[in-house]
Amino acid sequence: MIGKKRAAALAGHELVAVFDIDASRAGDVASMASNAKVAVDLDQILKDPDINIVIVSTTNDHLSRLSIMAANAKKHVLVEKPAGRNVKEITAIADAARKNGVIVKVGFNHRFHPALLKAKEIVASGILGDLMFLRGRYGHGGRLGYEKEWRANPEMSGGGELIDQGVHLIDLSRMFLGDFTRVEGYAGTYFWDMRVDDNAFMQLRTKDDRVAWLHVSCTEWKNMFSFEIYGKYGKLQIDGLGGSYGTEKLTCYKMLPQMGPPETEVWEYPSPDRSWELEFKDFINAIEKKRQPEGNIMDAIKALEIVKKIYEVSK
Repeated sequence: MIGKKRAAALAGHELVAVFDIDASRAGDVASMASNAKVAVDLDQILKDPDINIVIVSTTNDHLSRLSIMAANAKKHVLVEKPAGRNVKEITAIADAARKNGVIVKVGFNHRFHPALLKAKEIVASGILGDLMFLRGRYGHGGRLGYEKEWRANPEMSGGGELIDQGVHLIDLSRMFLGDFTRVEGYAGTYFWDMRVDDNAFMQLRTKDDRVAWLHVSCTEWKNMFSFEIYGKYGKLQIDGLGGSYGTEKLTCYKMLPQMGPPETEVWEYPSPDRSWELEFKDFINAIEKKRQPEGNIMDAIKALEIVKKIYEVSK
């Protein structure tokens, strides 16, 4: 599913070749472009001088290995989050990218949702004043057989809900508040009969005591996304991501001099999700300008360092 989303969001660039261990699945994706071919093996892609970028969209246990192979073949890489099952696997990607002089982008597409982009613009304007803390909740309700899927297998996934949706909230929190120096939390299994967590709770603090209070869940039953950013003079609230998560909406509550009920402004984004395309455009721009993209491999390492600490204290 994610591979198809990526193939449909290349921002005017050409899909050249697709490889999957199941050739029929590769064919489904290749059929989305008029000239794309189904590669007989991965080497056919890595050795093709006309291919500049490799998108790695697989289960978590293959993300690092394939990204390193692509980087060693001098290809720029877009790898789906979390980019690996642990910090060691992701650091190995960063080392390969540095060694070969290529750009690696991690699939943190939530940074490019319109409500998040607008929120970032408002925060940068200064009208909220200094940020104090934020609160984020993100969850879905799973589906029949969820406990038997690959995400429920720690050898394949590296963890449960924390490493799945949790890394998105961690990444967004770092985008607004900066690095976290104190990590507290718990990842537990409450409902699903599986060896990974179905809920995770986090309290993350920066060196100046700004706090991110986060909860991710696959026992949410009704899919939801809520992200609230609190400044000294106002608050931003983001609800929904489109689709089953509800219409994406940003509300700005601006404190008045006399306090009381705030001045309120609302933006709604009912249009189709363009975050994948906007993320790819940023990736292309980063390659052209030889800069690090938004949501890069170091951002993934920082996110997985937090995941690691919470898993360690939760044992």
